[in-house]
Amino acid sequence: MADPIHHLKRVMNTSVPPPDTHRMPPPAADGRWFLVALGLATALIGALFIWLMARSFLRAREMRAWPEVECVILSTKIQERLHDPQSPREYRVDVTFGYEWQGAPHTGGRLTLRGNPWSSNRVLTAQRAAQYPPGTTTTCRVDPGNPGFAVLKPDSLAPGYSIWFPALFVIGGLGISGRALLRQQGKTRL
Repeated sequence: MADPIHHLKRVMNTSVPPPDTHRMPPPAADGRWFLVALGLATALIGALFIWLMARSFLRAREMRAWPEVECVILSTKIQERLHDPQSPREYRVDVTFGYEWQGAPHTGGRLTLRGNPWSSNRVLTAQRAAQYPPGTTTTCRVDPGNPGFAVLKPDSLAPGYSIWFPALFVIGGLGISGRALLRQQGKTRL
């Protein structure tokens, strides 16, 4: 029988290097492509929100350029609706105002560009209606391209001030994809 120590010395003197335990194994290619897809999807969603917010901001800025004209509140009512017996009642302000544009009389009924919002809060709706008592004079903004369209309140510019938030998703998503691709290129060179 062979000497175990002699056998151990012979095995240790072979030319096979010991395994490198400090180096991490490269990530699987499937994992890298998943990160690329995840990053691109995140960036695309962020880009979609940037586009929507920019569109809202530009529309609100355009509305602020519409001419302001004097208008008179003709009537203010609170409308009520019920979708089904399980849903709460909803309320909205139904306002009608009259204005004159280039000598022609017009009537409008929109608080904002999107119309008059519905709310399940009756107190809030009553407070909105109290801002427009019949017979009061206020100002409204008239679309010069369509003088029959006027609003009492222009849209908010807030989407333009908040556009940085979805931009973070675009930057982060592109960073995830870029890093995954650079890792893949670095591993193929090794």
